[in-house]
Amino acid sequence: MNQTILITGASSGIGKATARHFQSRGWNVIATLRTPALETELNRLDRVLVTRLDVLDTASITAAVEAGLSRFGQIDVLLNNAGYGAYGPLEATPLEKIRRQFDVNVIGLLATTQALLPHFRARRRGVIVNMSSIGGKITFPLGTLYHGSKFAVEGLSEALHYELAALGVRMKIVEPGMVRTDFAGRSFDFSHDEALVEYQPVVQALLSALGPMADGASAPEGVAEVIYRAATDGTDQLRYEAGADAEQLLAGRRKLDDASFLAGIRAQFGLGASR
Repeated sequence: MNQTILITGASSGIGKATARHFQSRGWNVIATLRTPALETELNRLDRVLVTRLDVLDTASITAAVEAGLSRFGQIDVLLNNAGYGAYGPLEATPLEKIRRQFDVNVIGLLATTQALLPHFRARRRGVIVNMSSIGGKITFPLGTLYHGSKFAVEGLSEALHYELAALGVRMKIVEPGMVRTDFAGRSFDFSHDEALVEYQPVVQALLSALGPMADGASAPEGVAEVIYRAATDGTDQLRYEAGADAEQLLAGRRKLDDASFLAGIRAQFGLGASR
């Protein structure tokens, strides 16, 4: 029997690339997205079920899992890929965006994981791949909310790997760097208030640095290959870096002390020394 993966956030970018990659390797794919009626590519592929799942709607999570099990009989891998990125000065960010950041990236991820755990526990096997980011290990200016949510993903995933090992379930974390996707257009939410003039140097520094950083972005297909390796290598390895920039930045973070690394980030963004 072909193995099956359930993917959240499969409408574009890493999620869609991963759906195509697993399908090309002979897997069954449950490709979930908030508006499946808009999907015109994945639903034409063999062994792919396109169905609705909104991580903020627990009923839709349950329905998607049930639909996948009804179609394919089992689910072997869960990829928690759906995500949202809120950036900008905290003072300028409405509370609803703060809540949405953690509801999507943390609470929704946990709710989807909870929905699959009874199936994995009953089968005494399964793999959960959580999409983190270099932003789960290092931070950039004005990323208080996004980085906070990804640091949470790192911590909860590491803790889960202990408790799920006894069930035969492996936990994996994938940490991409910059990726050539439309995340900025679809899921990147920048809050900004020009009246808060004290923040403007940091705002301009961030906006100026993003372009050059994106020049070295990885293709989503490369990240999909790392996800496939994490899901299928049969090891207890927890973390997987994806992209040359991720490898470089995370190696630097491990090598340097806090003062040196943070000074390097300030220099990269053209910011002065901290006071």
